[in-house]
Amino acid sequence: MTRDVNGLFGTMTRALSTIEKDGRPARAMVMTRSYDTSIDDLWDALTNAERIPRWFLPVSGDLRPGGRYKLDGNASGEVTRCEPPREFELTWEMMGQVSWVVVRLSSEAKEKTMLRLEHIAHVPDDMWDQFGPGAVGVGWDQALFGLDQHFHTTPRVRPEGAMAWVMSDEGRSFIKQSSDAWGDASIAAGTEATAARAAAERTRAFYTGDTPAQAQP
Repeated sequence: MTRDVNGLFGTMTRALSTIEKDGRPARAMVMTRSYDTSIDDLWDALTNAERIPRWFLPVSGDLRPGGRYKLDGNASGEVTRCEPPREFELTWEMMGQVSWVVVRLSSEAKEKTMLRLEHIAHVPDDMWDQFGPGAVGVGWDQALFGLDQHFHTTPRVRPEGAMAWVMSDEGRSFIKQSSDAWGDASIAAGTEATAARAAAERTRAFYTGDTPAQAQP
């Protein structure tokens, strides 16, 4: 089965809020998405070091509470909580900054499971004003799309071809839709619409490698 990339955007929700974390204001991004598989299978895809590279990135380390992990060329961190097959938490350490990820699973039917991913971070105001939630959100959209592909017999995109796909017309369309969707979430959270749209456009240009002169609104 193949999946229409554009149609997948209707299966995901995005929400933003400001919370307190470690005594400081933090941005919380919440994404939910339903997957056509059992809760045990989805849990295994998310936590099994042999399966994670099939939809995301190679991972090394100790994937147990208190253990440290490293995603090849990306984040590292510590697994801080693990309650199979429903919830795990970890730190997300990248470029000298620490943020926090919480993943919860819930069964909707025998072969349908809801994934809820929350990413909490202390984001500098200038960074947020420039790119908004899409700076992180587009990356998570790509990861969760890869996870969706993992559960289909004829995936449209495989991890080894992901970078080439991002530069394709379909991949660029995906990034634009993702950037726009996070712009909508930002507006819903109270950001002025013009500022949110401008931030979404800068995010799109960043992910596609366009220069400002090439970026299209």
